[in-house]
Amino acid sequence: MTRFLLILFLLLPFTPAFAVNPDEVLDDPALEARARTLSAELRCMVCQNQSIDDSNADLARDLRLLVRERLEAGDSDEAVLDYVVSRYGEFVLLRPRFSPHTWILWGAPFILVVAGGLALWRLSARRRAPDRPLSEAEERRLEKLLSEKTEN
Repeated sequence: MTRFLLILFLLLPFTPAFAVNPDEVLDDPALEARARTLSAELRCMVCQNQSIDDSNADLARDLRLLVRERLEAGDSDEAVLDYVVSRYGEFVLLRPRFSPHTWILWGAPFILVVAGGLALWRLSARRRAPDRPLSEAEERRLEKLLSEKTEN
């Protein structure tokens, strides 16, 4: 039993700590599930690298309540996200949308992989031995080295 409690105690910091308060939870389980999904997609503007679902900040609480209000009003998930983006900007999305002003953000990893591949290809091409025959002096030296090796 102590071993189990020790393991549980050690794993506790790695479990997600959801910051949704009981007074925020909607009565309709389907709407609550949609609200939790949307909250996981929205960035806390205070914490920056945390979703509003995980954040204890006051602004995150306000955004969670706003999401739930919009869902209760009958908005679709996309309409709720559009509304929040219109108020807080594209930065509020943890996964930015693919649009002309985010092309560099989405394309940079691919560009870097291709550029890295080209750089490696060019470096390997430079390191290859030239495809020219050995000169007479080089052939004599090679034969001398090989004969010395076979004698030993």
